[in-house]
Amino acid sequence: MSGWPRATIGDACMVFSGGTPSKGDPTYWHGPIPWVSAKDLKADRIFDAELHISQKACDESAAKMAAVGSLLMLVRGMGLANGIPIGEVTSPVAFNQDIRAIVPPATVDSRFLLLALRHRFADGGKGVLSSAAHGTLKIDAEALRQVEFPVPALREQRRIVAILDEAFEAIAIAKANTERNVQNAREWADRQLAVVLDAASATGMSRALEAVVAPGCTLSYGIVQPGDEVPGGLPVVRPVDLGDKNVCIEGLKRIDPALARSYTRTTLAGGDLLLCVRGTTGTVAVADPELAGANVTRGIVPIRFDLKFITQAFGYYLLRSEPLQAQIRAKTYGTALMQINIGDLRKLVLPFPPTDRQAEIVEKLDAVQETADSLRNVYAGKLAALEELSRSLLHQAFTGALTTKAADKQLAEVA
Repeated sequence: MSGWPRATIGDACMVFSGGTPSKGDPTYWHGPIPWVSAKDLKADRIFDAELHISQKACDESAAKMAAVGSLLMLVRGMGLANGIPIGEVTSPVAFNQDIRAIVPPATVDSRFLLLALRHRFADGGKGVLSSAAHGTLKIDAEALRQVEFPVPALREQRRIVAILDEAFEAIAIAKANTERNVQNAREWADRQLAVVLDAASATGMSRALEAVVAPGCTLSYGIVQPGDEVPGGLPVVRPVDLGDKNVCIEGLKRIDPALARSYTRTTLAGGDLLLCVRGTTGTVAVADPELAGANVTRGIVPIRFDLKFITQAFGYYLLRSEPLQAQIRAKTYGTALMQINIGDLRKLVLPFPPTDRQAEIVEKLDAVQETADSLRNVYAGKLAALEELSRSLLHQAFTGALTTKAADKQLAEVA
């Protein structure tokens, strides 16, 4: 552990909040000064202010200016998913009441303090949050003032910043390359899916979705108001649960079974295809057999095909294919909430080959999917390793153990 002296934010820095100029005074708005709110505050040095105010607003309202070298920290709003947003001011900005400005003294490099606070809040802000729920945060003002940070000599601060900045730049490049590889793997799988299905459908037929579903499959919306969580209650699948190919019972919301009595038409049989019709329309997943008897919410339509026409396994890939996704996109409407009407859903046109060929096609597509999943798992592991390296380098930096040689070695091991 380093023997560096330590200081608190409150003792060493100037801390102040901003405000919002009156919306009723037009002379306060559309001026030359960027006005940063919670949605504009990003990590490190990035400020992309949507609104601007005038100098008059800064002089006469609660809005405050933050000078170059100040840090802006979100203290109320959305932010826990990716940590607490803290950014360095590189050109003067004004800001609102959801943000605190932290102005370090001349003995503290602003970039060093930003990185020290990122390290301090790597746990999500324990010790300073006065409340937090559903990805929101509220930081206690006095607790923030009591936050400690190390204060080595200014030369040492700048040495640490130089090492970390170089390392983080290399990590950012490695992440971007890995994310490109993830996208390439996805696009490759989509191309293979298109080639196989195009060839298959050329010798088949086309029918509307409503004409090829099994008897009893009503193509209906699920439960509109699922209510609160009920321990041991009925499992329900929500759009947020659709991500992987299969949806299992673990982690699903459970509700009062009485709320599903009017929605027996969407009771799952297990093996149903679950199509998202609100939000990320077109997302498809398969209900695990253990979900027999469970239900879905308003944003999902369960689909069971008539096996005379389409098998469930083939139907999964068919619904994911670009021709079907294009039809769904064309019928999707809305701005704040994207959705597709049941009437339009039922009219989707599905091209498909004879059932005696579908098993062979599914076998090919399963192999493609398995390869794509393996690649994504490899890339996901690399991204996780890069994230862990970022955390490790921060820890080393603020415990006095970081050297250029050590950082280079760790980067080489992960790259």
